[in-house]
Amino acid sequence: MFKTIKNAIKTPEIRKKLLYTLLLIVIFRFGCYITAPGVNGTELANQMKSATSASFISLIDTISGGAFSKLSIFAMSITPYITASIVIQLLGMILPSLQRMMKEGGEIAKQKINKYTKIVTLILAVIEALGIYISYSKSYTNIFVNPGFFTGLLVVTSLIAGTAILMWLGDQITNKGIGNGISMIILVGIISGFPSLVTMLYGLILPASGFSTAGLAKAIALLIGAIVLIAAVVWVQSAERRIPVQYAKKVVGRKMYGGQNTHIPLKLAMAGVMPIIFASSFLTFPAMLISIFGASHIGGTGFLAGLYKFSIATSSSTVGWGYSVANAIVYLLLIVGFTFFYTLATFNPAEVSQNIKQNGGFIPGIRAGKPTTDYLTSVLMKLTWFGSIFLGIIAILPMLLRFSGLNISFGGTSILIIVGVALETVQQLESQLVMRHYKGFLEK
Repeated sequence: MFKTIKNAIKTPEIRKKLLYTLLLIVIFRFGCYITAPGVNGTELANQMKSATSASFISLIDTISGGAFSKLSIFAMSITPYITASIVIQLLGMILPSLQRMMKEGGEIAKQKINKYTKIVTLILAVIEALGIYISYSKSYTNIFVNPGFFTGLLVVTSLIAGTAILMWLGDQITNKGIGNGISMIILVGIISGFPSLVTMLYGLILPASGFSTAGLAKAIALLIGAIVLIAAVVWVQSAERRIPVQYAKKVVGRKMYGGQNTHIPLKLAMAGVMPIIFASSFLTFPAMLISIFGASHIGGTGFLAGLYKFSIATSSSTVGWGYSVANAIVYLLLIVGFTFFYTLATFNPAEVSQNIKQNGGFIPGIRAGKPTTDYLTSVLMKLTWFGSIFLGIIAILPMLLRFSGLNISFGGTSILIIVGVALETVQQLESQLVMRHYKGFLEK
């Protein structure tokens, strides 16, 4: 990996792309500190320090690089676009015309799908911006200057414009930078939390009372745990089950075709981090609705108050063990369920089996047709069980650590995203280096 980065920096064309990407990242980070017009940033910061009602937004705040809690113009980050992409993928499973468009591929089809995604993004951004404004209006006092219709319109418009700017930045990084623009923005938002993590570790070792041996032991244990976790995530992200496929030889005219051996790569974590995002959104949705429409129930008693505590237990240790254990069990079950759903939505064993059969291929020891479909399904189910349980353990680890007195926003989900984007970025750099070498060879 380091050799690839070193070669990329030495190459003039790729170095320009890296510098261009860095410039856009700097613009993104500056925007995270620009408070939306009509918001009293000082008052909001003072109230956020002692607030507990916003604990359910920790994942969004982590992805946005802290912009959500500051209510900056980039507060919504790129989450409306991610949600829109998921919606389009799900609609592709239902609508035959959209499904055909996705299978056909091509530049025109990609442009149309991108257009539909951005339209859905705009609709979701409007809804989310309205929800954020209403939620902050009811949860905090005196944070808006001259509160009213026009102030609300200004804040909502600024949030929508911020998401549109981030979409444009992501497109520019993809087209003119090193690629993976949207993923790169999410990555930068997450790693911007590194300084606070370092500060927390420093506070453990050297608290106000002086050097702490117990704090040093905790810090070392955290670092070792982080290294082990990163190694496990890298292994799972890179691991794959290769199913061998052989293609029979066939004679066409005077030439013989086929007879090659290949394989179908099935990854352990085929769904990636999407099941965690789905499950987290599903669990925190009741808390968001209650904070918008029933803020008076927060901190009280009754069904809505209990539902709110259960919903925020994913990211809060102040609700007690009972809510946290129940939340962790439901969270784990949702992750497992969404992992199976997303994996089966992206990989269809029957379709793969049909394509192998049509091209004259077969899996050694397995007959073509339904036996091949059953075999692929069996292997896929075993891999998905392992991947879903691994994702679930990664997701609930930060919840367990919070009860040890460590409030860590940088958890397993963040590591999953960082590792996935880092591996994709390195692959992009390697492919661009290979393309450049081919071009140089052809020019000679």
